[in-house]
Amino acid sequence: MDEKKTLLTAEGLEKLKAELEELRTVKRQENVEHLAEARSHGDLSENSEYDAAKDEQARIEGRIQGIEQMLKTAEVIDNSKKRKTKVELGTTVTIEDMAPEFEEDKLQQYTVVGTTEADPFEGKISNESPIGIAILGKKVGTVVTVRTPAGDHQFKIIKIK
Repeated sequence: MDEKKTLLTAEGLEKLKAELEELRTVKRQENVEHLAEARSHGDLSENSEYDAAKDEQARIEGRIQGIEQMLKTAEVIDNSKKRKTKVELGTTVTIEDMAPEFEEDKLQQYTVVGTTEADPFEGKISNESPIGIAILGKKVGTVVTVRTPAGDHQFKIIKIK
C-alpha cells in the first residue's frame, strides 16, 4: 500500500520538527506533572482534573504520532532555484478577484502549500483547496474559475514569485 506523501515546504518541515520536539520534551513533562498533581487529590473515579490530564495526554500522544507519520512520508518541495513561470507548490501568487462588486481588496496574495501547512490567516492556501486546485500549473495572465458554495468566482493570476 502506497502511503500518501505529505508535501511540505522547508519552512513547514522545520515547524513540524520544532512542534514535535516541544511535545516530546516540554508538553509531555508538563502533562506528567499535571497527572501526578491530580492523582494526589485522591479518588480518581470522580477527579475531573485527572480526567482532563488523561485527555490532554491522549491529545499530546496522538499529535506526536501524527507528526511522526507526516515526517515519515514528508516530501520537501524546494523550488527556490526554479524560474517561477507557473504556479507550483511553494510559490507565492498574487491574484485579482474579477468580481465587479470587489472594488477594494481586489488583489490577494497567497503561498501555495501542502494541506499540512495551510493557514489562510497567514496567507497560506492548500494545493487541495478550491483556489489552489484552480491555479496550480497556471501562468501569469491566466483567468481561472473557482466553484464556491456562493457560485463561481473568477480570479486572474497577476504575479508569481
